Amino acid sequence: MTDSLLEGAAVFGINLSALQIEQFSEYNRILEYRNSNTNLTAVVGEEEVIFRHFLDSLALFQVSGFKGSKIIDIGTGAGFPGVPLKIADNTIALTLLDSRKKRVEFLRDLCGHLGLQAELLCGRAEELSNRSEHRDNYDFAVSRALARLNVLCELCMPYVRVGGAFLAMKASGSSEELAEAENAVLLLGGKIENVYDYEVGKINRNIIVIKKLVPTPEGYPRRFARLQKQPL
Repeated sequence: MTDSLLEGAAVFGINLSALQIEQFSEYNRILEYRNSNTNLTAVVGEEEVIFRHFLDSLALFQVSGFKGSKIIDIGTGAGFPGVPLKIADNTIALTLLDSRKKRVEFLRDLCGHLGLQAELLCGRAEELSNRSEHRDNYDFAVSRALARLNVLCELCMPYVRVGGAFLAMKASGSSEELAEAENAVLLLGGKIENVYDYEVGKINRNIIVIKKLVPTPEGYPRRFARLQKQPL
């Protein structure tokens, strides 16, 4: 694991310590062990996990250094991209949100084993964002390919403070989704600031940076059934 992870992280300007390498190694071991009965990821094998999960998550450091930032990872699943970000920079105040109890229980065990502090939330993104302790409260919201971008914006942007950003991680060639989401981004209080292209494991990917300019209007996000049936 060491060479692939060190070299891949260095591409994104990250110099991993021996402790951080050990944490990633333990992460992989625990993920492999628990995946057999919890259905955490379809990605199996050390090299695949390194490139498609660990390094893909660390690619976010192209966008920001994140030092001292308050980050919420929405629909985190097995902890991606949030947990790798926290391993790489322990000053991050991390919140992990997922709707499935078994995944949140896995993340609690994982963070405890790795010695990482994180707030763990089990619930639906469109409901929790209406709570005062979460709305307009994070420097960054991050999410990996959870839904189409226009739907994803409605789920994630309410969490971001004015001046912060929503970072959407997508497959390469997201121009159609970008065009489709223009109205949603504007209506929800943001603007598309940048799109970063990168490659991990010979797979091309995008990070879409959406800056939060004004608070998201009340009434958003809508109930998920309506949100999905009638996207902005």
